[in-house]
Amino acid sequence: MPAMPPPIADERAGLREYVAAQQYAFHAIAYGLTDEQARSTPSVSALSIGGLIKHVTSCQRGWMQRVAAAPESADADQRSMEDQAADYADEFVMREDETLADILAAFDAQNAETIRLIETSDLSAPVPVPKGVPWFPQDISAWSVRWVIFHMIEELARHAGQGDIIRESIDGATLYELLGGLENWPETEWLKPWKPASV
Repeated sequence: MPAMPPPIADERAGLREYVAAQQYAFHAIAYGLTDEQARSTPSVSALSIGGLIKHVTSCQRGWMQRVAAAPESADADQRSMEDQAADYADEFVMREDETLADILAAFDAQNAETIRLIETSDLSAPVPVPKGVPWFPQDISAWSVRWVIFHMIEELARHAGQGDIIRESIDGATLYELLGGLENWPETEWLKPWKPASV
């Protein structure tokens, strides 16, 4: 995939291609990392590349469950608040028993489901706003599927930007160099595709 989405013919294609571009950025950010590097937290933040990818996987899943259920509400989580909080905290950490390959495989499976729903859902269908969530608006009853997909672009882009900084803190690699290495771009006088230090 090139560094920018392709030309688009209509709204649905635009939403699909911009979501796909942001999803793909995480493959570039993770490119060439060992499990230990993906687990590391080299910046002032407590976040790691592996933890970020776990989070955006879960974030997409939660929002796409709402899209799939629209215009009804998605099933509420019936677990205790302690269990929900523990799962949420785990989203941001790449544990010792997890591998980057497995985290990326789960991410790709969710990416495919997100794209499927973008391609098949009624973009105007109402998506009910969950009640009792302080960061959700209290003065509207529903978003649209269209709004949710725009929100997915926002979420993915925000976390990809965090990932860019973490990756640069690990080994100095930046996004275009990583894309060049991932996609075998030719070397130019202004861009040298990233390669592992040992190559």
